[in-house]
Amino acid sequence: MVDVDIEELGTLGGEEDVRAGRLLQAHVQRVGRATLDACVPSNETEGGGGADSGTSSHSGACAATDSFLPGTQRIWVKTFGCSHNSSDSEYMMGQLQEFGFKLVGDEQRDAADLWLINTCTVKSPSQSAMDTLLRKGQQAGKALLVAGCVPQGDRRAAELRGLSLLGVTQIDRVVEAVEETLKGHTVQLLAKKALPRLDLPKVRRNRHIEIIPLSTGCLGACTYCKTKHARGQLGSYDPAALVARAAAAAADPQVREIWLSSEDTGAYGRDIGTSLPQLLRALVDVLPPDGRCMLRLGMTNPPFILEHLAQVAEVLQDPRVFSYLHVPVQSGSDAVLGRMKREYSRAEFERVCDTLLAAVPDMELATDVICGFPGETEEDHAATLSLLAKYRFPHCHISQFYPRPGTPAARMKQLPSEVKKARSREVTAAVDGWADAYSHLVGRTERCCVVDRAADGVHLVAHNKTYAQLLVPAEAPDGSGSLMGCVVEARVTSAGRWSAKAEVLRVLFRPPGDNDDISSSSSDVGQEDSSSNRRGGGAVSSSSPAAAVDSKAAAGKGAAAMASASQSETQPPRPPASTSPAASCCAEGGACDCETGSPAGGQRAARVPSSSCGGGLSGAGAAAAALVEPGGPLPLNSSSSSLSGHGSGDSEMAVAGPGLGAEQSNVSVLSDQSNIFPMARAEASLDQAGAAAAAAHAATRPAGSKPHGAGLGGALLLVALLVGLAGMLASGVLAMMRP
Repeated sequence: MVDVDIEELGTLGGEEDVRAGRLLQAHVQRVGRATLDACVPSNETEGGGGADSGTSSHSGACAATDSFLPGTQRIWVKTFGCSHNSSDSEYMMGQLQEFGFKLVGDEQRDAADLWLINTCTVKSPSQSAMDTLLRKGQQAGKALLVAGCVPQGDRRAAELRGLSLLGVTQIDRVVEAVEETLKGHTVQLLAKKALPRLDLPKVRRNRHIEIIPLSTGCLGACTYCKTKHARGQLGSYDPAALVARAAAAAADPQVREIWLSSEDTGAYGRDIGTSLPQLLRALVDVLPPDGRCMLRLGMTNPPFILEHLAQVAEVLQDPRVFSYLHVPVQSGSDAVLGRMKREYSRAEFERVCDTLLAAVPDMELATDVICGFPGETEEDHAATLSLLAKYRFPHCHISQFYPRPGTPAARMKQLPSEVKKARSREVTAAVDGWADAYSHLVGRTERCCVVDRAADGVHLVAHNKTYAQLLVPAEAPDGSGSLMGCVVEARVTSAGRWSAKAEVLRVLFRPPGDNDDISSSSSDVGQEDSSSNRRGGGAVSSSSPAAAVDSKAAAGKGAAAMASASQSETQPPRPPASTSPAASCCAEGGACDCETGSPAGGQRAARVPSSSCGGGLSGAGAAAAALVEPGGPLPLNSSSSSLSGHGSGDSEMAVAGPGLGAEQSNVSVLSDQSNIFPMARAEASLDQAGAAAAAAHAATRPAGSKPHGAGLGGALLLVALLVGLAGMLASGVLAMMRP
């Protein structure tokens, strides 16, 4: 059985003919019944019967459809997991805010109308936290929409039963999903499709940090990885789109850091005929030459970075790129790495570390370790400790092994929990004991970007060239104001295990204030941050017109560099894959950016307008335009995968309310996994068209006339219009179905 839209019913053949006819007939009946139920006069009025009772109650029945006003509700967004998840949430929030929804922070979540929970399936604790949050939301009677890797990888999970679900490649349909969920419908949009566009509206959690996803998915087959089930095989973004996004972010005077996010940065481009070094060179070319915007590379697994070590080291030496890289090892034992199917040896991991440390001055490496993997012996555990002692990684993310359902490692014989806990504590004690990790910085003068608030609530967090965390005063020494978002020169005065303290000598760059040419709004958003160093949120801003011009010029320069680099490669680039990508080779201990890439609340968040979001109408707005303009087409398919028109004009038309006759129900009206999905979409479209027609009629009513001035005649005219359209549609489809 295949899913089709209502206008495609005539193309079905064989046994589908009978079903198509039944579905079409039932659809026409539902449309007519919903319209009559909404607008037929009632004999009951507040003041009893009378000559005017029919007209008055008719007006009240039709006005009741305005009880749901799309785009006016409050949404709370909670994000678990890595920086890729954070980026997905930022894009979803941007679309929701652009459409008119109000985003609220953690302190206002109880007042929110809907909770949007973006989930992580890497580790059991993250999913357990999601379960707890869902129960609280259900007890509070909140509308719930669950997005991210958990529903995508395990849609049949008991805790998700009866809830609205949004897949990892469906984030560009979040407005659609939120609207239907608020109406009481169950939405399940989990089909894999092409990657969401990078130019969608966006709300940065931290106004000074832009997160750009390079790709989704990976080429690995790690036996412990659950995220692979959700994000699938590698799918890389087109390099031109990435360069354009980076150029736009770099032109924003508020952005200090650009993070490249991926489940495996080193594998970028292998599916589309390009490579990571080509992309990095093009990205660096669009960064400001004064270094006010720094580039941070994302997590990379050893296998695919090995062939690019020399080129990557060259990029890391650029003054506009952080000398920092996250390379997860997971274990120091080749036997354990083999059972994990990590596709590299300890010697190959050491080669990555040795090459980068030798080629890049003050290079800082981060890694991940899983303790207690099935079959791990005391010798294997000792090998991991010896590897960590050799390199003394300043950042090391440690986790005991959690078997994830459905993975090969979950079927292996497990170690006792007390053994896993003991080994995890031993590794943690060793890593915590490297108290001199930043002692070499004391007395040095460092150029830093100030991007966050420190956990102590007193200092601000700045990052130097090696991405070390320096705590600086909140105010400039010359009394010029807050240092947030500034580029400063600071002298390191003391060092601890996880950070160093510094005094600011001078401000090298200060971004314009909120009252200059930077637009911002005050909507804080919640964020799960598993890192010990919370990376605060902030407001994002739109660039000034001049900055926008600069970004276009920079993007052109980067694209030219990309083309030149591509011509020098022996393998010609292929067009981007049209299939949906997806998935992570993340470790249970955080083999992605889980611990290092979660900007979390502290400042204000504001929207980043999309360059393509001021154009066409969609949803109810498009329906209204079709009915207001003579001869306008009636939109039958409301499932556009591109939300490119959620501007203010679109929102004004959308406040016509839900479809005529819309009811609160648990029926899945937007499920791409259900056979009723196409019919429901067509019905929702006609409902939206009817509501929009009513709004257009009200807008053209003469000034001073009463709301019920059209009376029963207007209602019957609307009924006739909808029934007539349905009849014409039925006739056309049945004619097409005849032999």
